[in-house]
Amino acid sequence: MKTAPTQSQTEKLTNDPVGIRRAVELLKSGAQVAFPTETVYGLGADACNDTAIAGIYAAKGRPSFNPLIAHVADEAMARKLVDFTPGAGRLAAAFWPGALTMVLPLNPDAGVSKLVTAGMDTLAVRVPDHPLAHPLLRDFGGPVAAPSANPSGRISPTHSDHVMAGLDGKIAAVVLGGACGVGVESTIIGFDPDPVLLRAGGLPVEAIEACLGQPLRHIVNADMPTAPGQLSSHYAPRGDVRLNADAAQSGEVLLGFGYVDATLNLSPTGDLIEAAANLFEMLHQLDAMGADKIAISPIPNTGLGLAINDRLRRAAAPRP
Repeated sequence: MKTAPTQSQTEKLTNDPVGIRRAVELLKSGAQVAFPTETVYGLGADACNDTAIAGIYAAKGRPSFNPLIAHVADEAMARKLVDFTPGAGRLAAAFWPGALTMVLPLNPDAGVSKLVTAGMDTLAVRVPDHPLAHPLLRDFGGPVAAPSANPSGRISPTHSDHVMAGLDGKIAAVVLGGACGVGVESTIIGFDPDPVLLRAGGLPVEAIEACLGQPLRHIVNADMPTAPGQLSSHYAPRGDVRLNADAAQSGEVLLGFGYVDATLNLSPTGDLIEAAANLFEMLHQLDAMGADKIAISPIPNTGLGLAINDRLRRAAAPRP
């Protein structure tokens, strides 16, 4: 059996059964492997292995108080880890596999590393909807903790090239899965005991509210996060960001939305689905261009626009 590569080597694994087998082998050895989901690329490690999870934090430079999402192959595996509320059961039936994460009470015998939960008695779980993620998780046979595969606080990766740009030499491997279809992270729902929005994401809030038959209370910022993606400064490009800009000012480049004259345009037709899919890729492009000042057009705060604006507000927040 091959051993995990040293940190100076990051393997590029093919998107076929051979590549998946190697990814599973590496995960079982305690290594960190980036893999595609429908939302963004995740940096995976065995959620029950303290050393493997510590390797995620080390590779990303991630604050240790920020919890991680455990990715599993199906609802049955999730139920071995957490206690489901009736509302959680309805949401799982409606939206799993998919871009929904739920934070639920951790089962005492789940065996999940405290580094995954940040020492809390809850666990964030998700069943991703991706043709490579599913066989990887199924063959691994347990929970894989996987935050976005990028340096902490930087732009999330929606292509394997983004992963390599940020983490080459710091992780064991990346599964080459092309571009992610959704392009923003999962929506996170908690229960206290009523459902509450912890992070807007790739599943529109309106769809969740329709499924549950009730509105969601919103808790989307936290100094001490109860779910991933709640830090006030996050998803940041290198340049300074100005939001809700009608036009670029002197020295700025404009990231547009709708029918505007812009350096790059998330969606010239004003399509929020297209804009979400393009968001992180275009922020990466602005970094590659060396943009020091970035103006961003107004984005409607409905549907996926809620998730886009959440990411942009965090990108524009003062850096720690």
